[in-house]
Amino acid sequence: MRLLLVRHGQTPSNLDHLLDTAVPGPGLTPLGEAQAAALPAALAGEDIGALYASTLVRTQRTAAPLAAARGLEVIVRDGIRELSAGDLEMLPGHSPQGERYLRTAFAWAAGGTALRMPGGESGTEALARYDAVVAEAAASGVRTVAMVSHGAAIRVWTAARAANVDVAFAAARPLENTGVIVLEGSPDDGWQVLSWEGALVEPAGEGGPAGDALDAARGV
Repeated sequence: MRLLLVRHGQTPSNLDHLLDTAVPGPGLTPLGEAQAAALPAALAGEDIGALYASTLVRTQRTAAPLAAARGLEVIVRDGIRELSAGDLEMLPGHSPQGERYLRTAFAWAAGGTALRMPGGESGTEALARYDAVVAEAAASGVRTVAMVSHGAAIRVWTAARAANVDVAFAAARPLENTGVIVLEGSPDDGWQVLSWEGALVEPAGEGGPAGDALDAARGV
């Protein structure tokens, strides 16, 4: 299966760099709406057969133009919502407590899944819910699936599950709003990242450290 993981469009909380992870969450800014409107053209080369979004408003609004352009129903699943910030909810992401959020999340991707976000979920729980939605999509038999999800959730799941992307690579590369990571694989055979926001990523086992980007012009 070809899996397109798409971050939602810009939200007011993004502008203030807040850890805003609770359902239903905010909508999109005018720029975020424009980013969503541009997705059909940006993904014109992809033969998308199924389109998923999380239970948060921002992902569903981001998915709406793509759904309309392709004649697809948006399949809403809680499992691909953002990693819950728990007690850190609505704190600035650049504050010491806010930075704890990403440290904990990427520790999950490195294997420390028993760790729990303060007042929130564990890595075992977070990865399992994301895995379940990906497995559902894979079982459908659709060749290419797009999932509109969230920056931290996408990066952490990708670092945990893709053979050719490690934690250091994913942690150093925040996704822009409506940025796309393209993967190929299956839950049984594993996953490889093909591209990260348009930059090709070297397959595992073909020389160099995991996650070496081939497109130096993008600084990745």
